[in-house]
Amino acid sequence: MSSNPSTANPRTIGAWIRHKAEVNADRLALTVEGRDKTYAGVDLDSDRLAAGLASLGLGQGDRSCLMMQNSLECIDAWFAMNKAGVVEVPINQAYRGHLLEYLISQSRSSAVVCDADYLDRIAEAAPSLPGLEHVVVSRAEGTEDTGTPDFPSHVTVHELADLYLDSPAPEPDVDYRDTAVILYTSGTTGPSKGVMLCHEANLNLARHTVDLVGYDADDVLYTAFPLFHINAKYTSVMCAMEADARLIMDRRFSASRFWDRCRADGITAFNYQGGLLMMLWKQPERADDADNPVRNGFGAPCPIEIWEPFEERFGVHLSEVYGMTEVAITTENRRGMRKIGTAGRESALYHVAVVDPEDRPVPPNTAGEIVVRPKKPHIMIDSYFDMPDVTVKTFRNLWFHTGDRGRLDEDGYLTFIDRMKDCVRRRGENISSYEVEAVINTCDAVLESAVIGVPSELGEEEVMAVVVLKPDHQLSETELLDFCVPRMAHFAVPRFVRWCDDLPKTPSERVQKFKLREEGVTADTWDRDEAGYVVPR
Repeated sequence: MSSNPSTANPRTIGAWIRHKAEVNADRLALTVEGRDKTYAGVDLDSDRLAAGLASLGLGQGDRSCLMMQNSLECIDAWFAMNKAGVVEVPINQAYRGHLLEYLISQSRSSAVVCDADYLDRIAEAAPSLPGLEHVVVSRAEGTEDTGTPDFPSHVTVHELADLYLDSPAPEPDVDYRDTAVILYTSGTTGPSKGVMLCHEANLNLARHTVDLVGYDADDVLYTAFPLFHINAKYTSVMCAMEADARLIMDRRFSASRFWDRCRADGITAFNYQGGLLMMLWKQPERADDADNPVRNGFGAPCPIEIWEPFEERFGVHLSEVYGMTEVAITTENRRGMRKIGTAGRESALYHVAVVDPEDRPVPPNTAGEIVVRPKKPHIMIDSYFDMPDVTVKTFRNLWFHTGDRGRLDEDGYLTFIDRMKDCVRRRGENISSYEVEAVINTCDAVLESAVIGVPSELGEEEVMAVVVLKPDHQLSETELLDFCVPRMAHFAVPRFVRWCDDLPKTPSERVQKFKLREEGVTADTWDRDEAGYVVPR
């Protein structure tokens, strides 16, 4: 390794793991699905598996997909790739068929490490993947071995358990600027793009999060987000280890059991995104809601309507930020310097601006596209893998264009409005689907919602709300609109309402709005115009 593991500030992930093992030795680092591992164990097992990967001929610059549920073995494989210089390509476990084939092919991966549950999917794609050479399968202890499906002759299948070797770990000359991971965007608004991030970027994110939230060795962090996502990887696993703390990780999140789990296990901090906070907020109130060990929540977005009430009810401080896979923590709310309802001011890492379609800065409190650029080198996306045209377009005029709409106030606090593609354009008005959802979600009977634009017979779009009700709750369409009318602009009140049992989501809990747009106005969708409902102005 080019970085000395004994230094206090290693710049590659492999050297950092070794340093953390030196500092913490037999301290407990990880508890994943009820199984424990110490810092020394993390270092040793990733070393042994790195040796196993090297025995297959996988080395510096090679790419390997990783398609596993949250487990200690998944973390071993991730860290082993970092140590061996292999570029990790995490894959969403929900993917199959054409999309799965696309990701393996587009990343030009020569290996796939996966749980046995996904072997059939890999085997189905393998004949169309001439560059795929190795498939490494992890079989959960105690589960039935259902065998191995047929693979074409150019693919060799290995057992992950057999690759934990006692031979010395490889020591490639990995540089902190080398690509550590290619993280594919979730594809909620279009085809997935491979975000190339170097070792320095990933370590920087973990270290900055520790500084922002104030974690220390006494903390116990919690997450149930999947390990193919930046949240679980760098602001949970690596964040906990950077703080010399402990992480508890599950595969599924339970809102009804969460606070009791925190009390039982001494959890002091958790990450949130998507609708997680609203799910917790909508749980029946209890007298002991604030009687828990949790001090911090980190993530985005928290609806402004529940931000302070949530903190008071549960005795938790929320650290709200803005960022994305490509550019993490561009703005942040710090203790003693925050503004409720915003994503905070630009962090020590990025310059942030809001611009018009010609990339000219707009006045304060004016909506536009959020653009960012780094204050430090090697802390953000290097490029989109094998997509030079997309990379150049995204980085035009020396700013990274996020594709998000927002506004900066006079004090430099950023308010996120919506994804540019999630903005509904109705009769000359730009309507934030996020802001309409925020209102609908505060209705007592509503569990969650998604707002989309659907084609209008008058041109542009109409607002459609797809709504999931809480169990054992009822709400009529007119009651929902009666709730919306006094709480939003008349032009933002949905014309169409559709009830659903659940919303289509990625495993990281992001709503796949493109699926809702494809379905559009279905036969069971209610139309306020047909019903004669009139929205007052």
